[in-house]
Amino acid sequence: MLRAKSVAVVGASNRPGSVGELTLRQLLTDGFTGDVYPINPSHERLADLPCLPDIDSIGAPVDLAVLAVSNNHLESEVEKAVAAGARSITIFASCHGSASDGRPLRDRLTEVVNEAGVRVCGGNGMGFLNIEDRLRVCGFYQPPGLRPGGITFLTHSGSLFSAMLHNRRDLALNVAVSTGLEMNTRMSDYLDWVLDLESTRVVALFMETIRDPDGFIRSLEKAAEMEVPVVALKVGASQRGRAAVATHSEAIAGDDAAYEALFDAYGVHRVQTMDELVDTVELMASPRRPRPGGLGAVLDSGGERALLIDTADRVGVPLPDLGTEATSVLAGILDPGLEPANPVDAWGTGRDAEDVFVGSLEAVASDPAIGVIAFSVDLTEEEDPDNVYGRAALKAAQLTDKPVTVLAHLSATVDRTQAETLRRGGVPVLEGTETGLRAIRHLLDRARRLDEPDLADRITDPMAIAGATVGTILDHYQVPYPPKAVATTAETAIEVANRIGYPVVMKTTATDHKTDAGGVVLGLGAPDDVARAYQTMAPRLGSEVTVSQQVKPGVEVGLGMVTDEQFGPVVIVSAGGVLIELLTDRIAILPRLDQRRARGVIERLGIAPLLHGHRGSPAADVDSLAGLIARFSELAMDARDTISAIDLNPVIVGPDGVTAVDVLVEWK
Repeated sequence: MLRAKSVAVVGASNRPGSVGELTLRQLLTDGFTGDVYPINPSHERLADLPCLPDIDSIGAPVDLAVLAVSNNHLESEVEKAVAAGARSITIFASCHGSASDGRPLRDRLTEVVNEAGVRVCGGNGMGFLNIEDRLRVCGFYQPPGLRPGGITFLTHSGSLFSAMLHNRRDLALNVAVSTGLEMNTRMSDYLDWVLDLESTRVVALFMETIRDPDGFIRSLEKAAEMEVPVVALKVGASQRGRAAVATHSEAIAGDDAAYEALFDAYGVHRVQTMDELVDTVELMASPRRPRPGGLGAVLDSGGERALLIDTADRVGVPLPDLGTEATSVLAGILDPGLEPANPVDAWGTGRDAEDVFVGSLEAVASDPAIGVIAFSVDLTEEEDPDNVYGRAALKAAQLTDKPVTVLAHLSATVDRTQAETLRRGGVPVLEGTETGLRAIRHLLDRARRLDEPDLADRITDPMAIAGATVGTILDHYQVPYPPKAVATTAETAIEVANRIGYPVVMKTTATDHKTDAGGVVLGLGAPDDVARAYQTMAPRLGSEVTVSQQVKPGVEVGLGMVTDEQFGPVVIVSAGGVLIELLTDRIAILPRLDQRRARGVIERLGIAPLLHGHRGSPAADVDSLAGLIARFSELAMDARDTISAIDLNPVIVGPDGVTAVDVLVEWK
């Protein structure tokens, strides 16, 4: 399909603007060297080619039959194409309506092509362009003369397919596919195929859903092994289908958690907007391998320096302090009064501007803490015919093997001539402070992942979960929890407290939201305290309570497992206790992960500063928490066929270790 050497256009036309006319014109636009067969019984010639009455008249199977016909002709034309031996089919029409046997048209078409083993692009799509092979299979106008490059774009949106091909940034694509309904060819299939192209440097995805989870995971594994970055914009999170959920983890995970976890597991760079996507893929398409570290930036404005600092802090781009060597070099270059610090405002009097910029960029690039260098200037149209800014960026890029980019703060002012010169010279141009910095963050994240060692061996041996008690499971996976027991009278509550030791905590078993209902009493230090607490709680919330040993104070973390229908178990790490549903501080991950990766997850939580000690409070035992998360991820994998959800909330993380205070298991 994507490398067809013979193409039949069924429904070819000479009516200007029609799908049949545009499809034929697009095929002939850029010098496609294969055989093209217009098919239409109403014409003898089209576009100076013989026009045949039907596809069978070609007399030999074609690689690709393009059906530029309406829904009411689809069934018969698909059957004719299959009968004529067409090896693949592209459908633009929506495939809505009924087939001749009364079934939905889409179902009938899928049956026909699957029985024949014929791959289909579409329907309800815009087709595809293989720019390398000059093969343009699209029923809608796309710019002529597109330059082939290293970016692949696979999209569920036909409009964005066209928008990407119309980009004015000189983004050079090798293949673009509007996947449409994915009748029997999924996004995962296209992803797998383009990864085998030598030209593919980065793949961009615009996704609504994944129709082949196993195949998609295999393709992501392949991309990770080949070190080809994948950038994804995922939209369309659906509303939760259930009116209520049994665990806090299910409540806070949301319908998007599995995608978040999947992308994190395979190093997919998730973006939020198309502007962020194009900045990111342009930067990722650069042949320079990303380096671990932070951003080193040189600017020509004090105000934009402050803007860059604020935005970098918000989006999570580190701006490392420079070492003494780079600082000393900068001090000798910059005009008096300019601070030799990262980011560098290098504009003083304008004297020897090009040399100052190049020297500053070289000094910043030489520092080992810097992984990416940005020349952060606006690239407005200048009277200076020598293009000082562009020349400085290109010279600086030749003086280092680290990634160098130009970061413009206002996309509307970027001079296209200067930008094109830089891009053709191998220097990406990012158009916007925030989107550009987010792209840089993605590149730095990629550098960190490429630098990480492979996953370590299992920490614990798997166990048979079915039929085991919760206590046995927790013990096997080394989940620390306080002694506790159920009581149904004041006397038995006192007996439990005496046995496990004071102080104790009493909790009702009648509701999940125990604190809101007044069903938790802390610090019971004597039998009389236990009796009074029970006598107050039982009449309101029922006779059954748990009495447990009170855990020393610490930071409360939530740890849970939920089961996604497509991707299986997902581990949720979050702020815990009563804050678990109030704060949106949670990270979703696919099991399993080792202690090193678990430590990285902890550092991404908003409550991480609390774990490291805040305003004089002691630092928590983060290593013990990381170990617990790693072991819990193995439990999540081992329990995937038996347990649908688990909550450890809160997990108290103190200076001397971790304790899971409350445990809730939802059995399948």
